[in-house]
Amino acid sequence: MSTLTDLLAEHTGLPGAAVDHLQLVVAEWQLLSDLSFADFLMWVPLEGDEPAAEDGRFLCVAQARPTTAPTAHPEDAVGSVVGAEEHPQLRRAVAEARICREEDPRWHLGVPVRRETIPVRMGRQVVAVLSRDTNLAVPRVPSPLEISYLGSAADLCQMISDGTFPTAEPSPGVHTSPRVGDGLIRVDAAGAVVFASPNALSAYHRMGHAADLVGTHLAPLTRSLVSDPFDAAEVAQRIRSALDGQPSMRMEAEARGATVLFRALPLRPRGKPAGALVLCRDVTEVKRRDRALLSKDATIREIHHRVKNNLQTVAALLRLQSRRTNNEEARQALEESVRRVTSIALVHETLSMSVDERVDLDDVVDRVIPMMSDVAVTETRVAVRREGRFGVVPAEVATPLVMVLTELVQNAFEHAYAPGQRGEVVVRADRSAKWLDVVICDDGRGLPAGFSLERTERLGLQIVRTLVESELRGSLSLRRRQQPSGTEAVLRVPLQRRR
Repeated sequence: MSTLTDLLAEHTGLPGAAVDHLQLVVAEWQLLSDLSFADFLMWVPLEGDEPAAEDGRFLCVAQARPTTAPTAHPEDAVGSVVGAEEHPQLRRAVAEARICREEDPRWHLGVPVRRETIPVRMGRQVVAVLSRDTNLAVPRVPSPLEISYLGSAADLCQMISDGTFPTAEPSPGVHTSPRVGDGLIRVDAAGAVVFASPNALSAYHRMGHAADLVGTHLAPLTRSLVSDPFDAAEVAQRIRSALDGQPSMRMEAEARGATVLFRALPLRPRGKPAGALVLCRDVTEVKRRDRALLSKDATIREIHHRVKNNLQTVAALLRLQSRRTNNEEARQALEESVRRVTSIALVHETLSMSVDERVDLDDVVDRVIPMMSDVAVTETRVAVRREGRFGVVPAEVATPLVMVLTELVQNAFEHAYAPGQRGEVVVRADRSAKWLDVVICDDGRGLPAGFSLERTERLGLQIVRTLVESELRGSLSLRRRQQPSGTEAVLRVPLQRRR
């Protein structure tokens, strides 16, 4: 089955920032589905269709089913296309930028379903629409739990429509955070508990609080239960921060031998404080198994760290050898090898601090550029700068891509400028759902007459061609700039899932 990123890349022209926002929504929406007792479908206008037009079509790119209620969609809806006649609320949500609800339920596969649509706003733009579909075949008796769940879901859905949920930071830990079924507590704007689910009560009972939670102020109570004073202060502060409108990552705390995960989410529909949700989960038994996995991750990071150290040693030996040789051609070859080995070492250094074999390429490029500038100072007076964002890429892409960028920048230093000439090399990145486009341009002398990338005998460009074609499966072209003069190296790398 195609992933969200694959479908957005193939059927839409959404920019990278919008794709990242929709990924955040999908990371959080199991919470919405469970609180709503409803299925959630994500719809995006097809590329070329006007979303507010009466004949506009929408594509379903993701789907979530509730764990707290029967599903309204036993079939897989991802990849299906609907028009305005079949689902008019999608067009209304985009055109009116508000939550729209059908007045009468409709039948779907023999089941009565109530549908609502929620515009997904990013800034001032509606980039997608969520359809909240509730199965009405099973009657539900209103209870304190259901009333609290639905009220919290309504606030979060309004925040999605406002563009204030989810937030880009902090995002780590969302997938391993407590879920609704693990334990949910709602506190009012003053911090007092107005509802606590049975599992949340059990977690607090195991932490040493025997009484009911309703009516108590959660932050000071939790602080009094947690064993470590620093963790206690941190958990209490995160609950208070959520009341002030600041989301938090999950946090782990221990009390009386029990280990509990916490996460606090602010509730601010239409910008008005409405309290906070605190999710908690007793993970005492899971903690033992996590220790084994942490040990494995630490081993992988240690391997990357040692590879980095070994590569730095190789680079130091090559640098020492280059200083001792009298042959200018051999010295330059050794210095180029030092640069290439150092670039690979930087990627492994980043991986030694990563937990998922992914690399923040902006950080690596920003560390490579000063190294390239230092080399350029001795020969020319050329400055290098980066524009745009590369984003996070898998390790299998990061290493060849950093080498390609290093070679292309070095090629500009060596061939675009005369010794002592001033100039500027710009590394420009533009990322979308489907492609990473990089342009490296200089304002130097330009390409020589009759130049051909395919027939060039320069070792650096031959390395670049091999890496682009075999490792990155992308495309590369070199062309002359018109205004101002110089050369542009245009690199395009696909970002879709590799099979």
